[in-house]
Amino acid sequence: MKHRINLRKLGRDSAHRLALLRNLVSSLIEHESIETTVAKAKELRRVADKMVTLGKRGDGLSRIRALGFVRGPHLVQKLFRTLAERYRERNGGYTRVMRSRNRRGDNAPMAIVELVDSPKGVIRRPLEHYQRSEQRQSV
Repeated sequence: MKHRINLRKLGRDSAHRLALLRNLVSSLIEHESIETTVAKAKELRRVADKMVTLGKRGDGLSRIRALGFVRGPHLVQKLFRTLAERYRERNGGYTRVMRSRNRRGDNAPMAIVELVDSPKGVIRRPLEHYQRSEQRQSV
């Protein structure tokens, strides 16, 4: 039974997992679209939505909590100005997780995580990017 199990361990101890999530949230705020594994994307979605909610609150305590989690004051500034304004009318669901491919090497399922209503859109890579290097050279 999975009662009272709140999160995925992601094969890491607690400090490593927290550092991973902080880095993923910071990258998502900076680039507004990132590619990671499906399990990490599902955990990232929970944390990123909470960070956007802090940005929408806009008070001093929310800013201090965001500064303690997100890496870099310029990202907190973007969170509290740009993203808070963009999602002012939206009540949750600020991120989108889309399965993209299986990673070459270990066949891990990958996903693209993006902020909804982002002007940048989804990461689009050409098909040649996913082909083996010797196939790319022969083309």
